[in-house]
Amino acid sequence: MKVLLIRDVKNLGKAGDIKEVKDGYGQNFLISKGYAKAASDASARQFQTQEKRRQEAQEAEMERAKELAGKLERLSFKIVKKVGANGSLFGALKKEDVAEALRANGVEIDKRNIEMDTIKAVGNYEVGAKIGFGLHPKFTVEVVSE
Repeated sequence: MKVLLIRDVKNLGKAGDIKEVKDGYGQNFLISKGYAKAASDASARQFQTQEKRRQEAQEAEMERAKELAGKLERLSFKIVKKVGANGSLFGALKKEDVAEALRANGVEIDKRNIEMDTIKAVGNYEVGAKIGFGLHPKFTVEVVSE
């Protein structure tokens, strides 16, 4: 039986490969578990079309991530916080504060994707963000007293 692999299968092949397998293995495991389809010219063309669309969408997403990384690296902004007599902040600067400041500057990043140490004093700090595709741009945050 010939099958078109939809997903990578260990010790058999990668997605998109057409393999000759025993009937029972093909029907009872590969096809029933969704790892493969019965091979035909139509199913192979359909898989190639879907794979091409998926790859184009991923490339477009990567391009958007690179644009966002460039925008973040050029970004610098101030955050105003209350400061005590010794120059330390009342409370620490949180990821939520940085995410809100980014939102005010037109950049939408979830607070869980912001990489920073605890900030407890006034000054300039370098903060990073995870935006996918291995991109970790850094931007400057200036903490000033109220």
